[in-house]
Amino acid sequence: WLASAHGTDTARSINIDVATFTAGTHYPDGYLKSGLPLKKVAAGRYGLWSNGDTDPIEGHLFTATKVPAGATVVVGALHWHGAVLVAKLPTAVNAAGQATAKSIRYF
Repeated sequence: WLASAHGTDTARSINIDVATFTAGTHYPDGYLKSGLPLKKVAAGRYGLWSNGDTDPIEGHLFTATKVPAGATVVVGALHWHGAVLVAKLPTAVNAAGQATAKSIRYF
């Protein structure tokens, strides 16, 4: 899903609200998939962005992130600046969502 290495050296650490994801869909094997689109949610955390959301896309989950059983918050890395191949993302990001991303270019 990464279109280039541009921005991969600037990924930043974030807290992810696990409740915004569905276990069987987004982490069936115990890991959140890299490339998931993320938005800001309550308490400075990040959660899953979905088509139809009015919140902007802040970036994409940079690497797969383990979700231990019972965890409500996990630490991950946000790819907030760079280029993304839309067809390779683990979930769809429509044109309206792409337009909300401040520092991501979609191809």
